[in-house]
Amino acid sequence: MPSIAQLEKLLAADPADTFVLYGLAQEHAKQKNFGEAVAFYDRCLAVDPGYCYAYFHKARAQQAMGDLAGAKVTAQAGVQAAHRAGDGKALSELSTLQVELAEAR
Repeated sequence: MPSIAQLEKLLAADPADTFVLYGLAQEHAKQKNFGEAVAFYDRCLAVDPGYCYAYFHKARAQQAMGDLAGAKVTAQAGVQAAHRAGDGKALSELSTLQVELAEAR
């Protein structure tokens, strides 16, 4: 995966590139910069509300930050997006995450 600096250069060329926005979110999450990660997942979803895995990883980042309520809302939105997109794999993963979050304290 390219570095954050490399991804930021790509984003400057196309601020609506969902792949780059998602990549930046993933890189920030890897570095445990969960607030930044959530912000980039949000930007990705603003451009493409059907980007199902952005919901999954955003919910994970929110969970890591201790925002369980937010993670649950995000996972539910992701399930709805996966239904609309007909993405069975994402639907399965997001549904499993929903159950995990419901059991979390």
